[in-house]
Amino acid sequence: MFILAFIAVLLASLVAGLTGFGFAIVAVPILMILMPPKVVVPVVQLLSAVLQIAILVEARKGLDLKRVWPLLLAGIAGVPLGTYLLLILDTQSLRILVGVVVVVSALAMLAGWRWSVRNERVASVPVGLAGGALGASTGIPGPPVILFFTNQQMAKQGFRANLVLYFTCVGLVAVLSLQVGGLITNEVLVRWAGLLPAVALGMLAGVWLARRVDQARFQQITLGVLILTGIAAIASGLNLF
Repeated sequence: MFILAFIAVLLASLVAGLTGFGFAIVAVPILMILMPPKVVVPVVQLLSAVLQIAILVEARKGLDLKRVWPLLLAGIAGVPLGTYLLLILDTQSLRILVGVVVVVSALAMLAGWRWSVRNERVASVPVGLAGGALGASTGIPGPPVILFFTNQQMAKQGFRANLVLYFTCVGLVAVLSLQVGGLITNEVLVRWAGLLPAVALGMLAGVWLARRVDQARFQQITLGVLILTGIAAIASGLNLF
């Protein structure tokens, strides 16, 4: 089980190092099959916090605080709601929720879906709120924000930097919220420490690949894998295996 978890975190860190997103989306569906959700979410949040801070340092030149601050505040506000959902939802429901979020988001991104947004600042509020709530409850804060940035056709450098900033801020608040909720246990800390080397190795590989692999093609492959892992999480939640 540990080897599979290590590989999942390694792959997730590689994707995040390359694109600036994808850690939780890749890691959570696989880890949900191996561990209870109440262990997976805090472990992923702790691993993601370390990873995102490291990526933020590297990508800081592309930050646009004026554009992203409403999203950040809304995301932080959504964290307590997500923590509450984590405490009241059962294991099967969380697995199904994670799977549906992953599959729908991946399909939407593959299809290149767009919607007209007249006021980006106003639209940022519900998007950020949804991301914060999802992050705290399922460990996957990315889909709403990633889809929003993609829809707005944000330049690659700004996309990566602003996304990482959002994940870093919301992730740190989520960690504090999980601590208050008593969800960061000794078991969580032991698993987190054991998987940290996978984060380091994956991130280094992702940064290396970012300079050598066509990012658009790599993202297409990644989204295909995400659809399969999302389906697996749904099937697990429905007790199909």
